[in-house]
Amino acid sequence: MSMDTIYAQATAMGRAGVSIVRVSGPLAHSVCQKLVGYLPAPRGSALRMVKDMNGEFIDQALILRFDGPDSFTGEDGVELHVHGSIAIMKRVLEVLGQFEGVRLAEAGEFTRRALENSRLDLVQVEGLADLIEAETEAQRKQALRVLSGELGSKVEEWRRALIRSAALLEATIDFADEDVPVDVSDEVRDLLSKVRRELEHEIRGTLAAERIRTGFEIAIVGAPNVGKSTLLNRLAGRDAAITSSIAGTTRDVIEVRMELTGLPVTLLDTAGIRVSDDEIEALGVKRALARADQADVRVVLLDSGCDAPFELRNGDLLLESKADISGNPYPAISGSSGAGVDELLEELGLKLSVLASSAGLATHERHATAMKTALNGLEAAYDLLDSGPDHYDIAAAELRLGTHALETLVGRIDAENLLDEIFASFCLGK
Repeated sequence: MSMDTIYAQATAMGRAGVSIVRVSGPLAHSVCQKLVGYLPAPRGSALRMVKDMNGEFIDQALILRFDGPDSFTGEDGVELHVHGSIAIMKRVLEVLGQFEGVRLAEAGEFTRRALENSRLDLVQVEGLADLIEAETEAQRKQALRVLSGELGSKVEEWRRALIRSAALLEATIDFADEDVPVDVSDEVRDLLSKVRRELEHEIRGTLAAERIRTGFEIAIVGAPNVGKSTLLNRLAGRDAAITSSIAGTTRDVIEVRMELTGLPVTLLDTAGIRVSDDEIEALGVKRALARADQADVRVVLLDSGCDAPFELRNGDLLLESKADISGNPYPAISGSSGAGVDELLEELGLKLSVLASSAGLATHERHATAMKTALNGLEAAYDLLDSGPDHYDIAAAELRLGTHALETLVGRIDAENLLDEIFASFCLGK
């Protein structure tokens, strides 16, 4: 446990109704008691006058007391809920900084101490970071699932199963010379089969979960001057892209963030797809095709009676453009008049809901990589079971590698460099 006592403003900078100062560490209670007279009971609250070391009145504040290890950081802690004046906050922080053994917290240090004191695992820390960044309802719900520790509990179950399997195999090796050797292969197969099914399920759901976290991509593609930019502007509710009757106006990919049925979405307006002698336009077409290939959903706009100027793929949403001129019903659409736009949004919402429904608990590529490594070790061990006890030592070694990968996933080992990267995105009061 860290010996320094740390403090920081936990709310946003600037004026507010209430601002919060957090203090955590071995001196938290004694230091804050000098500021407010006396503290409330553990996990209690009380209204107190906050004074500096000379007894000068600073503010009246609501004081919350937390005793370790039953606190967010696992240490003794205090929160001072003061009036949200810039001057008050500045003075409170100045006074706290005058105490010996007390210093301003680094970015994410409160959460880092929670990790070090086993109040959170590394996956929960990432869930907390995602919760802070959440902009949509789906992101909020997903981050809360991760923060609740569901994935960490799953990982612990898998880890125990792999350790149990390795122990059974090693016991067989140890007693190989006994008159009555024990056949453990059936129990090991059962354990590994269950873990394999669950790992495969979580790995499959990682892409959808990561898309909920970072945003699904919807690319609007088609020939030049078919109405892509006009449709983008209609969906975005603003003039995000330049529109013109001159073909080839859009040269680069234009991105617009929005929310659709509670899910984060990035709309992509791409260059019109055609063969061009213009070097810049040709580069834009190449980028458009590459980005559209990576998109989760492609909205393909076509002039009436025309084929797509590129290869279609399963799941492409084909729409006839310029419904304001033709008067045709959906799937004809017009960004100019708005005809068919409501139907398009409904269909996109359904497609995204189907994609999102496959999301698992793992939300980062790092999680998928660790689980794939564990799965590889598990499968190698499973295959070696058929080779008999002479190969059990190799199978046990493979299982230990898989266990190591799972321990890395939740931050038990080899996580120092990763921690620096994760906590760099946190604010000082978190």
